[in-house]
Amino acid sequence: MIRLTWVQPEDLVGHELRQAAEDGREVRAIAARWHAAGGHDAPARAGASPQRPPAELRRLAEDLLDELAAIPSPLPEPSGLAEIVEACPAWPSSGSGSGGATPDPDRLLGAWRGRAAGCVLGKPVEKIPREGIRAIAEATGNWPIRGWFTAEGLPAEIGARWPWNRRSAVNSLAENIDGVPEDDDLNFALLALALLERHGRGFTTGNVAQLWLDELPGGRVFTAERAAYRNLLTGLEPPGPEGERGDGAGPGDTATFRNPFREWIGALIRSDVYGWVNPGDPATAAEFAHRDARLSHTANGIYGSMFVAAMCATALVASSVDEVVAAGLAVIPPGSRLAIAVRRAAQDAREELDFERVLDRLHERHGALHWVHTVNNAALITAALVHGGGDFTSSIAGAVAGGWDTDSAGATVGSIAGALCGASAIPPEWSLENRLASSVTGFDGIGLDELASRTLALTAEES
Repeated sequence: MIRLTWVQPEDLVGHELRQAAEDGREVRAIAARWHAAGGHDAPARAGASPQRPPAELRRLAEDLLDELAAIPSPLPEPSGLAEIVEACPAWPSSGSGSGGATPDPDRLLGAWRGRAAGCVLGKPVEKIPREGIRAIAEATGNWPIRGWFTAEGLPAEIGARWPWNRRSAVNSLAENIDGVPEDDDLNFALLALALLERHGRGFTTGNVAQLWLDELPGGRVFTAERAAYRNLLTGLEPPGPEGERGDGAGPGDTATFRNPFREWIGALIRSDVYGWVNPGDPATAAEFAHRDARLSHTANGIYGSMFVAAMCATALVASSVDEVVAAGLAVIPPGSRLAIAVRRAAQDAREELDFERVLDRLHERHGALHWVHTVNNAALITAALVHGGGDFTSSIAGAVAGGWDTDSAGATVGSIAGALCGASAIPPEWSLENRLASSVTGFDGIGLDELASRTLALTAEES
């Protein structure tokens, strides 16, 4: 019997109850009904129950998911773009096209190279907790992290206690890296590039949905993206352009129907290109990211995407990390959980010289969140950038040492740090063969330099 993952109703209720606890909804009575019927809590890692549940438990799960979805959150966290802009007193003015800034090609190439390097650094230790990452690095003479992870010289007992990410270790260790291996954190950047090349700056959320169906097998997307993909296949619709299905500003059914992962990190990892094509224009970058994110996410899930897009837009023209983080904070509601977490992370990183103590504080505050939630990872991304102070190695190493979504956080931090310093200033130890593997049509084997050139061409297009 094949058991699908991330979409079975009985496997979603626990995650939705956990989401409700995070966004302030009162659901104790619903939780009691679920537990009394034999339902389980959210597992530490999203996935499927090993056995088929009784039919009545699945029916109850479907009913409870719908009941939970009907309970509004009391928090000041809107999902519609107009409401988000209204909630942001420092929302920047939008420029036309690329905001008037001409990006430095070296900094744009640095963004692509940095994203690739940070992703590859984090790949083999994805799903390994923070203490395991340190144990591996120390045992191989790589602590503080200053180079790729390696299995050479790793004691057997350490390797047995903290096994590598099985799928990634075959092409992301120092001894086996051959070009840039395929990864969803890079495939989504390729999809965003393809989206803009096909549809231009006026692309719609529907265009994003169609591109997913054209290019992404359902088994290659996870959590919120898989729930949205399932919803598309069953006939639910994302929000349309302005003027269709209401104002088209908020998330659509694809993001909200039986999708307890809608505030996880998936939308955040899809947003860099929206910043790169809008250098110096964080507002337009955030608007682009919102159009994409609302297909699968709401509230903090959307904010994470907008936050990163605005930072990526600013990193291409800024001279400091502080400018970059300020631009990201300007486009998310200041009272949201994400904004609060980011501000505190930045403050900790500025005040504490020892980054391990910064990580201690982050884990104390956010350790109860799932390891691929947006809030904890955005806080880690911020802390790594601020504490790194523009130093590329320190920045990506800090992101990976944090031990949550290591390849995603590493990729985003690498993108921003690489844009700030430029490709020519990225230390040579992080160089990769100029060849990226991908299952996205037309991109397998492409060079990062060509990707940067194609991105540069899009910055000149008018909306």
